[in-house]
Amino acid sequence: MNANFNKGLLLTSLGSFWWGFIGVIYFESVSFIGHTELVVHRCLWTAVMLFLTTTYLSKWNIFFKEIKIKKKLIGLFISGLLIFINWSIWIYAVASERIIDASFGYFIMPIISVLLGYIFFKEELNKKRIFSIFLVFLSIIVLIFFNLKSLPWVGLIVAFSWAFYNLVRKKILIDTDIGLLIESLYIFPFALVVFYLISKNGLNDFNLENPGLSVYLLLAGPMTVIPLFLYVRGVELIGLGPTGMIFYITPSLQFILGYFYYGEDFSLVKFISFIIIWIAVIIYIKDLYEKN
Repeated sequence: MNANFNKGLLLTSLGSFWWGFIGVIYFESVSFIGHTELVVHRCLWTAVMLFLTTTYLSKWNIFFKEIKIKKKLIGLFISGLLIFINWSIWIYAVASERIIDASFGYFIMPIISVLLGYIFFKEELNKKRIFSIFLVFLSIIVLIFFNLKSLPWVGLIVAFSWAFYNLVRKKILIDTDIGLLIESLYIFPFALVVFYLISKNGLNDFNLENPGLSVYLLLAGPMTVIPLFLYVRGVELIGLGPTGMIFYITPSLQFILGYFYYGEDFSLVKFISFIIIWIAVIIYIKDLYEKN
């Protein structure tokens, strides 16, 4: 394997582990806070952290150069909207004890990414990989057919928002951290207004009277930026398909935590769907290593 491929695999694996384990534990620990306020904190402190890192790395000259390119600004507005939707639904899932539903969405997402990679970037899609995609679609059909009264909309929104976010970011040639900064700055003003309204009505948990909790909420910034940077950089290095399959680390860890630690329900139908998906994962990853 070449150096970029190895680096991309490592970065994606680290980011996926962070989301699936560290991120779940952190956001579950602050899930007693209102869903809206938690999303707001995630947006605000992500922007602040990226502002500080850009200053520390002296990259404002790159930032001002990039914002002069209208096409990139439009693309990053779209990707910013997609990641905002993804964050919101994910936090809702954690707060409402639907981690397993969200993790199912992350099981679906990589296959969507594989298809998008093939359509937009001509990434390789041989017979084995096509068969793995077929198995994932089969698992989705099984899940929906036997659970018509509980369509996993949380998982579907998580899957499509994240897959198309990665597609948009892959098409935009920009430094990873600068791209994340511009996305966060699009979201920042709206998050600030919502936080003001929450505080004005006395619905906020973030306040100077509880400095311990307030400092803990500041961690929403690095808890978001670090894994996002690692994963997006991995996508830039090795493409949507390979990083998508490595991303299966995230939903696997989410499933383990959701079922064994947080005691969430896990039906037989969902179990069968997950088994079918993992068969698809094994087929794809085995072929991936044979080709690289």
